[in-house]
Amino acid sequence: MHPDRRLIRVGYDIIGVIPKKMPEVPTLFSLCVQEIAIAVLDGYEYAQDILELPSDLVDCIILNLPPLALQNIYELSVDGCGKGGIASNGINDGRKRGRFHGVMSFIKKTNTVCKKRFTKREDNFRYGDFNTAWKMLFKKRWPEHIKKIQPINCVTTQYASGMCSLVNQSVDWQQLYWEKHLQSCLDDAAEIALLPAFDGYIGELRISDSIVNAIGHTGNIACNCLKLSYHCNKFGHYARCLKLQNVLCVAEICELLRGSKLQALVFRRIISSAQVNGLCMLLNQHWETLLSLEFIYCRLPPNTINQICNSICKEGSRIHGIQHLCVRSSTIFDRKSSSMPPGLLSFISSGRSLVSLHFCETKMQPIFATIIFDTLLQSSSGIVTLEISDNNIAGWLSKVDKKSTDFSSLLGSNLSLKSLSVLSLRGNNLHKEDAEELNRILVHMPNLRSLDLSDNPLTDDGIRNLIPYIIRALEKAHPLSDIKIENCNLSGMGVSELLGNLPTLKEPLKTLSLADNDLGSYVAAPLAKFLGNSGVRVLNIEDIELGPLGFQELEKEMPNKMALFDINISKNRGGIRAAYFVAKVILQAPDLVSINAGGNIMPPESVKVIYDALKQSKGKLERLDFTGNTQLCHSSYISVLLEFHCHGKPIVVIPSLRTTDAPYDDDP
Repeated sequence: MHPDRRLIRVGYDIIGVIPKKMPEVPTLFSLCVQEIAIAVLDGYEYAQDILELPSDLVDCIILNLPPLALQNIYELSVDGCGKGGIASNGINDGRKRGRFHGVMSFIKKTNTVCKKRFTKREDNFRYGDFNTAWKMLFKKRWPEHIKKIQPINCVTTQYASGMCSLVNQSVDWQQLYWEKHLQSCLDDAAEIALLPAFDGYIGELRISDSIVNAIGHTGNIACNCLKLSYHCNKFGHYARCLKLQNVLCVAEICELLRGSKLQALVFRRIISSAQVNGLCMLLNQHWETLLSLEFIYCRLPPNTINQICNSICKEGSRIHGIQHLCVRSSTIFDRKSSSMPPGLLSFISSGRSLVSLHFCETKMQPIFATIIFDTLLQSSSGIVTLEISDNNIAGWLSKVDKKSTDFSSLLGSNLSLKSLSVLSLRGNNLHKEDAEELNRILVHMPNLRSLDLSDNPLTDDGIRNLIPYIIRALEKAHPLSDIKIENCNLSGMGVSELLGNLPTLKEPLKTLSLADNDLGSYVAAPLAKFLGNSGVRVLNIEDIELGPLGFQELEKEMPNKMALFDINISKNRGGIRAAYFVAKVILQAPDLVSINAGGNIMPPESVKVIYDALKQSKGKLERLDFTGNTQLCHSSYISVLLEFHCHGKPIVVIPSLRTTDAPYDDDP
């Protein structure tokens, strides 16, 4: 080492300063790609030369270009294949035609010299390599969202509202990239438009430099590239699912999104008549392609609902193609009236394609819930999912006049909702009397697979009223598979009675959730027996006050083999007995993937118990969550739990050590 450098190193060692890491020197290839990107962003002038490079080199360039440059190259490649290109940054038609013929000559030349190789790569060049590049760019810009998209041939497409439908297609990462980019632009513009001082056209709103730079615009940027209108015009045709703030719901948005083929729209905070008019214009423009609508924090009086429903219907008809309607935390019902908006009733009854309805926290009156059920029955709806949650509809059936003909379909007909498989009535203030009346509704749902009655004060008497239905539903050819009765004021005695009455199941129960009920250790033995008889896959017994005695009883009575896939035993204050239970579950549930054992006040000695079980396990466990068990951090062996990995990630989630000396209080 040179003496001067050695002296410098000694100096660093003496003063304890670590020199900054030298910036990575760019490779010649990266510099070339950077220059290529700049050239392509100026227009299509040099793109022909890029395409004439050897195919392997073209692939490398494609995988390293910024988004906008990659988009320009893609547009030229599509244009060159005779599909009609997209005009770029100001290049005249004559020069564009010359480049088109140049690309065609290149394709013909390549096809003549290496016909076999080109034939094999043609589709990959246009789609495969580009799609891989777009996926990399998507992952780089939004790494937290990459796992939400499943790249398989038959995928569940999730709309902006969170609703899903099955679509037989592969993932188009280019479409997803520009759709999400456009959403970022719309959100950015909405923040400016919300300012009281704003009074202008939303298309003229300036997009922030961070968003523009993210797609590869650097240096001198043309003014139009900074405007929302530029991004809507250039990338709007990729948009399928968008979320729109109220300030964007104006007549101008229809022009900006004219080229889009929107399938799902989410509207937030629609309150004024002007916003409703803009919304309806957009719906009317895209009624042929729209499949999903969601309204969040909106105030929509009955006349407004009628206007919206009319906007999505086929001209001269009440028929519409909407598959999913979701209204959350919004006012759409008139509490002073006993009649529902006629437009909404018509929407429900004429929805030939309607798959799911969600009314969550809409201030719905009991009579309206009754009307919705009756309308669905009378129209022989093909609905699959129905949610009416967080609405006070106590007495919704008990107050119906039994002699009235208004609800004859609901009270005593042979009509049924044969397609309904998911019903959620969470948080509706339903009592034991409502549970008794609910039996008469559930018989109209012969293929119900999922029932959620959580957050209702049903009490033990309410569950007893439902036991006859649950038994029948579990014995059907297509049995009930998901039961959720969380936070229903149940006791250990009531749940024990329910579990004891359940028949031996022909088909394993998928989900049972008893969370947030004060069941105590009394329920442990019946629950252990249930684990053996039901074949349940997902069990949630969070915060049911099991305590050490309950876990000890569970461990003692537990069957030798269980079908569990996921179990949540958190917040049960089980101490060391919870650790022994977890260890036994790990060894006796070979298909177990996830355990949530947080908040059980496990002592430090629990680490060795868990470690020994993990060492012996030959299962599929991917996650073991000990969050909230801070005493585990005092074990000198806590780090050994981190040696267990699945898919390259630690299995065990270790709690962080508290920095305060304050005693731990596990009370809520």
